[in-house]
Amino acid sequence: MSALAALDCPARPRAVLFDWDHTLVDNWDAIRAALNFTLVSFGQEAWTVEETRARVKASLRDSFPLLFGDRWEEARTLFLDHFAENHLAVLKPLPGAADLLAHLAAEGVYMGIVSNKRGPTLRLETAHLGWDRYFGRIIGAEDAPEDKPSPIPVSMALEGSGIAPGADVWFVGDTSIDMECAHNAGCVPVLVRDPLPDDPALKLHPPAWHAPHCGQLTDWLRAGL
Repeated sequence: MSALAALDCPARPRAVLFDWDHTLVDNWDAIRAALNFTLVSFGQEAWTVEETRARVKASLRDSFPLLFGDRWEEARTLFLDHFAENHLAVLKPLPGAADLLAHLAAEGVYMGIVSNKRGPTLRLETAHLGWDRYFGRIIGAEDAPEDKPSPIPVSMALEGSGIAPGADVWFVGDTSIDMECAHNAGCVPVLVRDPLPDDPALKLHPPAWHAPHCGQLTDWLRAGL
């Protein structure tokens, strides 16, 4: 176990909130293809795989005005149209993700999704995998007044569960913006990423735990941590 912050993590969380892309699923091929199609269409350079992984964190409504200025809404439409044509065909679960969700469900742990992928697309993907049954609430970009790292989507994801954000709620994600969101909401930040990224933002918003993959989280839970 890699403990990167002096936070106490409960052995049996009452709730676990997940990021989606590259936390539970791999959909980077579709994201990068749509993004590069949009960038090139607007006269910009395409991004490498490494650049895409490092820079794609914020929602479209937060990131596209910075990339495309006054034409960001036009760029968003181009991106979404391209992405819609391809994303389900290349969507695949990450190793250990299905087992982790099944284990948490069997233990009666409440689960939700908080993602900066647009809500309708996010819910389409969870249904495509048959995973929508696991989640009480699936909150995507533009479902809340503000997107991650705001704590508002976290509170929305817990609505109806009887559980408030706090030390018995894990927020599991793969980027610094997920860890920042967890800190902002007062939840336990858990980073799932291999290798640990060299991201200065993680020093400002460190994870309580770092796991290389979802299977490690399942092992910890089964072992009682």
